[in-house]
Amino acid sequence: MRKNIIAGNWKMNTTFEEGMELAKGLNEALKGKTLKCDVVIGTPFTHLACIADAIDTNVIGVAAQNCADKDKGAYTGEVSAAMVASTGAKYVILGHSERRAYYHETAEILKTKVNLALANGLTPIFCIGEVLEERKAGKHFDVVDGQVKDSLFDLSAEDFAKLVIAYEPVWAIGTGVTATADEAEEIHVHIRCTIAARYGEEIADNCTILYGGSMNGANAKELVSKPNVDGGLIGGASLSVDKFMPIIEAF
Repeated sequence: MRKNIIAGNWKMNTTFEEGMELAKGLNEALKGKTLKCDVVIGTPFTHLACIADAIDTNVIGVAAQNCADKDKGAYTGEVSAAMVASTGAKYVILGHSERRAYYHETAEILKTKVNLALANGLTPIFCIGEVLEERKAGKHFDVVDGQVKDSLFDLSAEDFAKLVIAYEPVWAIGTGVTATADEAEEIHVHIRCTIAARYGEEIADNCTILYGGSMNGANAKELVSKPNVDGGLIGGASLSVDKFMPIIEAF
C-alpha cells in the first residue's frame, strides 16, 4: 500500500536560526499525534545536519532541496548526494520547476541526479509538471509523460519503486491558483497509467504521487480525498507551523 506524504519545501527561506526554530516547532506540534501521513521537510543545505539531529526523524523526515549531478570532485559550491546522505537526510527533491527553469536542468542531468541519489540511499521526490501555456494548449499530459520517461524510465523496476513523484502544475505554484481536485485527480491517474505501461500495475499502484500546486489548509482535505492524490509538496505554507499543520491533518 502506497504512503501518504506531506512534504514541505522551504526553498531559499529561513536563516539557520529561523530554520531550527521552525523545525523544532513542528516537531513539538506533532508530538503525541497519530498521523495518517508521513511528514517531510525540505530545508536549505546549511540546515540539514543540525535539523536532522534536533528533531525526531522517526516523525519528520528531512530532505535536501537538490543535489549535484556529480559524485565528487572539483565542483566548487556543489553538494553531492553522498554529502546529503551524511547529514541524516533521507530524501532529496529533484527536478523542481524552479531548478528546470532557472538553472536549465535537463532530463539527462536529472537522470544522473536520480541515479546518484538512489545509489546513496536517498529517496528522490521527483517533480514534474507543465507551465500555463502548455496547459492551455492541452499538452499537459504529453509534458508530464516526457518528463517521467526521459529521466526515469531507464531505472530498474526495483529502483523506480523507491521514488516519490510530485506533480506540480507550474501555473499554480505561489500564485494562489490551484488545480481543482478533479483536475489534480485526472492528471494523477494519467501519470499512474503512464507508469503502469512501463513497470506494471503493482508498481504504479504503489507509487506515491503528490500534488504540488498551492495546497493549503483550506483545500488540502478535498485534494487528498481523491484516490490518486497521495499528499502534497507544500511551499509557502510549510514555513509556518500554524499553516502547515492543517495540511498534515487533512488526512
